[in-house]
Amino acid sequence: MLVAGIDSSTQSVKVLLCDAADGTVVGSATAPHPDGTECHPRHWWEALESARDLLERADAVAVAAQQHGMVALDENGEVIRPALLWNDTRSAPQARALTEELGGAKAWAERTGSVPVASFTVTKLRWMAENEPENARRTAAVMLPHDWLTLRLGAPEPATDRGDASGTGYWSPAEGRYLPEFVRAALGHVPDLPRVAGPAETVGETPWGGRLAPGTGDNMGAALGLGLDEGDLVVSIGTSGTAFAVSGAPAADPSGLVAGFADASGRFLPLVATLNAARVLTSAAALTGASLDELAELALAAEPGAGGITLLPYLDGERTPNRPRATGVLTGLTTSNASRENLARAAVEALLCSLADAADHLAAQGVHVPVGGPPPGTTGRPRRTLLIGGGARSAAVQALAPAIFGTPVTVPEPGEYVALGAARQAAWALAGTPEPPRWPAVPATEFTATDADRAAAEEVRGRYAALRDTSETLGGDSS
Repeated sequence: MLVAGIDSSTQSVKVLLCDAADGTVVGSATAPHPDGTECHPRHWWEALESARDLLERADAVAVAAQQHGMVALDENGEVIRPALLWNDTRSAPQARALTEELGGAKAWAERTGSVPVASFTVTKLRWMAENEPENARRTAAVMLPHDWLTLRLGAPEPATDRGDASGTGYWSPAEGRYLPEFVRAALGHVPDLPRVAGPAETVGETPWGGRLAPGTGDNMGAALGLGLDEGDLVVSIGTSGTAFAVSGAPAADPSGLVAGFADASGRFLPLVATLNAARVLTSAAALTGASLDELAELALAAEPGAGGITLLPYLDGERTPNRPRATGVLTGLTTSNASRENLARAAVEALLCSLADAADHLAAQGVHVPVGGPPPGTTGRPRRTLLIGGGARSAAVQALAPAIFGTPVTVPEPGEYVALGAARQAAWALAGTPEPPRWPAVPATEFTATDADRAAAEEVRGRYAALRDTSETLGGDSS
């Protein structure tokens, strides 16, 4: 039997057709999405239809899509306005206002698992209510991108899963239910919201007779695709950066740094996100007049610490820490260290330090500790760090990451792990078993650090932390 997994991301749609028994990929397709921070959902559907020949071969289908996007529908089920996407930060003021109005950061963390930032759906609803009141009044239903695509694929009613629902800001991972008072505070009324289906539930049937699994968010799909267990840490270097891990207990971080999401298997997926990730490398490549491969060569030719140059990589604002109007800061530049090699090294070190900070925030919540506690003599650090995303293909990132993260780093071979996770969920819906099917581990390469590497990385992280913590006076706006 065959299953199809769909990854509908900000940039494109990717579809994998897989053998349901072992996940072997037998076909694939991709199509682009329009660029920007808002997008009409019809573009997602038009892109997906280009893979219809693959979808029609599938006995079951699941969609994993970008989290948080606000799809507002009228009473006839028509889209009211282009969906506001996760990377649209215009609702930052509304995030702050909602946090204050509904009990403060601690109350939000306890109820929703997270403290809202501009990415979250609930803040986008408030932005629409304040700036487009007629659209808000007409909004009879609200969905997420994967919910809307699942409905178009044949679900008889809107359905979502607990993983994607946990990124809205109005569904509680700990309580397992919507919080209508949070929706009303944002939009002014409570619209229809998708039913939250169980992890392996069938929520409908495609026009060609295949089962529809509930689908999930992209990070939850990646966790399924990688076969994560408790104690594993994933760091993804894509348009945004993320660090996440599967956990047996919900997270509730009142600092707002850790988003206490649910996963797609019935457990939880605490996650820390950064706005600046792979584009730090592309920007550095442009500054040095190098290709990405050449940038890696330049970085590896420099000494650890980049001759004293330190970069704070908040090029497009930042989410962790929450500084939406921050800018990048470069310090330590002198006539003696101003080389392409040192600039390249500083960029790679900055990217990894930012993501290591994200991993540290997870560790502070006890996320890496498997059920039963850490083994004797250990500190509860992750047993391994998996590095994925386009930026993980950089030879410099691979070489420097083990020392900066402080763990061995496993780099799976390049693959569409979000789509693979969606396919695995579809296979789970076919099997009807208590746990998802066990597919073979993906091929991967492991990288380690020497004692000298780790010692040098400690100095690099110390310099980075000092710049991060004083950055408000150097352009790193904390508001």
